[in-house]
Amino acid sequence: MDTSLKETLIGWAEEYNDPKYFQEDPIIFPTQFARKYEAGEASVADVEISALLSSHLAWGRRAMIVRDCGRMFDEMCWKPYDYIMNGEYRDENASLHRTIKWSEFAAICTRLKGIYEKTGSIEGLTDAQIRTGIFGQKEDRKAPNKKISMMRRWLVRDDGKVDLGVWKSSDKKGLILPLDVHVYDQATALGLTGRRQKDIVTALEITDAFREIWPDDPCKGDFALFGYGVNNR
Repeated sequence: MDTSLKETLIGWAEEYNDPKYFQEDPIIFPTQFARKYEAGEASVADVEISALLSSHLAWGRRAMIVRDCGRMFDEMCWKPYDYIMNGEYRDENASLHRTIKWSEFAAICTRLKGIYEKTGSIEGLTDAQIRTGIFGQKEDRKAPNKKISMMRRWLVRDDGKVDLGVWKSSDKKGLILPLDVHVYDQATALGLTGRRQKDIVTALEITDAFREIWPDDPCKGDFALFGYGVNNR
């Protein structure tokens, strides 16, 4: 990576790693619970459940994502852990968000309840365990697992700006960039990957490119890609 590109990416990451750019973004929901946690009014489980569910709905227009996340937390009376453990979920064929139905939401809640009956946190679960054991999806070793990587970024990165840093046993060195079509297009335009497949190998390649700049915190590069998007509309 040439020096000019590095300097540009560093500048974007510094500028856009700022909460003011994420006021209409699904991270606002786990952020609310993280603040409650810091005030002793919520648990780590509340924060991580809100991050898990908000990231699961994080596809499509941001305004629609935020609207539907709000509906979801209204259903939970803004007490995610209590709602999960109570065991009575909204379970119907109606849409919660795009093709995600309330019945899928109920199935995720059911699986989460089983996990929380055994442990106090989902931090120790692997991506595969979250994908299959919580989201109920088929195992896919090539999948980039964008939603899971997004959730991990929110919960692990700890610079006190946008991300929340409540998972203390995880190292941000090991985070993988959340890869979706939009991020892929930005990374391709910047020459960070030449691969055509939008899979875990590509996500790792882009992450490794950012590791050249931020060896201890490669997912800081996610904000640089956001900056590229803002500056190239």
